[in-house]
Amino acid sequence: MNAATPAPTREESAQDRWDRIPVIKTGDDYLASLRNRGTRLFLFGELIDEPADHPIIKPSINALRASYDLAIEDPELATAWSPLIEQQVNRFLHIVESPSDLVKKNKMQRRMGQITGTCFQRCTGLDTISVLHSVTYEIDEKHGTQYHQRYLEFLKEAQRKNILIAAGMTDPKGDRSKRPAEQADPDMFMRVTRRTDKGIYVKGVKAHMTGGWNQHWICVLPTMNLTEGDKDYAVVGMIPGDAEGITYIYGRQSCDTRALEGGDIDQGNAQYGGQEVLVYFDDVFIPNEHVFMDGEYEFAQELVTRFTAYHRASYVCKTGLGDVMVGAAASIVEYNGLEKVSHIRDKLVEMTHLNETIYSSGIASSHEAKKMPSGIYMNDTMLANVCKHNVTRFPYEISRLAQDLAGGIMVTMPSEQDLDNEEAGDIIRRFLKGRDDIPTEDRMRILRLIENMTLGRNAVGYLTESMHGAGSPQAQRIQILRGMEVEKKKWHARKLAGIKQEA
Repeated sequence: MNAATPAPTREESAQDRWDRIPVIKTGDDYLASLRNRGTRLFLFGELIDEPADHPIIKPSINALRASYDLAIEDPELATAWSPLIEQQVNRFLHIVESPSDLVKKNKMQRRMGQITGTCFQRCTGLDTISVLHSVTYEIDEKHGTQYHQRYLEFLKEAQRKNILIAAGMTDPKGDRSKRPAEQADPDMFMRVTRRTDKGIYVKGVKAHMTGGWNQHWICVLPTMNLTEGDKDYAVVGMIPGDAEGITYIYGRQSCDTRALEGGDIDQGNAQYGGQEVLVYFDDVFIPNEHVFMDGEYEFAQELVTRFTAYHRASYVCKTGLGDVMVGAAASIVEYNGLEKVSHIRDKLVEMTHLNETIYSSGIASSHEAKKMPSGIYMNDTMLANVCKHNVTRFPYEISRLAQDLAGGIMVTMPSEQDLDNEEAGDIIRRFLKGRDDIPTEDRMRILRLIENMTLGRNAVGYLTESMHGAGSPQAQRIQILRGMEVEKKKWHARKLAGIKQEA
């Protein structure tokens, strides 16, 4: 280390970092693990003293808490036997030993979507530990490094502690016409700034980080293919969420301040929400034991490709949200007394058809998984990309149909405060009623839920994230082009047409 650079107060060993994190068994344990961490998080221009208790942040924490609750309530679905530590572990921390594991993962993701109606923020961590199994193994095979054993030791402890991992992959990118090493600001992509005998220091920003503050560890990863000139940007490492040098800036969401108003009707889904944060790493230390790539630039593209194969299939989670949307649309139809109208029933059928089409391609990619040299299984790449490409389109049509069935009152409805006002409330209860046997408040709650998921806070997780998460639509089209095997398809067509061709 340069003598002019003061030593950080917490250049901790891997064990020191683990010692700060408790063993988590229940949702209550998880909530307790987030408090008193001393993190720096900005929200609306203010440093938040205790983010775990902030009303805007709390719904996103609840969504993650549900993953702990599900493991207790339905262990067959949400846990798995780990050969690494010889005990049951949360399925979100389980390595993929078979196509069946991937199928169960997809079923768990759909169930989590049904429970929360939002992004529950754990898929990126699961897909990160999945891709690192094969990539670290293959780096070691080529370079004689020790990354794979480091990874396994980390994963064992992660399973014992039952912790959460966020994926820090997306860099700001700056001038898109330039490579990482060519940027005017070298921190536009995360890079290694210096190395010591104990570890490395990294600097840069990771954007759009799903559930970034809510999790115990952040795994930083390259965001694109790299060249030899970008070697300092070829870095993968695990960093605790409370490490020195990290600053979080909370992402704004539509209608998020409704959580500050009191009441719960206008929030639409008051219990659960998603979270995205901008995270600045200012010379953050990573001990050698938690470094899984440092300079092996030729593996960056393959890491991204494999991550997206896992993660694009993980978007079957949106079918759980789609189930909620179909249920909400069917409910408002019933509350309006229109459930027997044929064209309305047909719209509900269309919503279901689109939702199940997403699920079918995602789960097919899991059934067709292939074994990697390290022993782990990976989703079929073509079908995973088809799944995600469906997700970039179908939730928007499902949402359009839900809004069609809801009617304009969804966005012109008075507030909960007006409903609570003695004079205004009487008018609202009388004239915003549908069927006589359905309370006006129930009708308003369903309308607010549809608004929440199609225009409000959880439209982030259902719509915009469906468009841009795990790569925007063109990224899937590129992968589909690469895997479409058009020459083989032409050969079959020409053969059947009677055209002579080479075998």
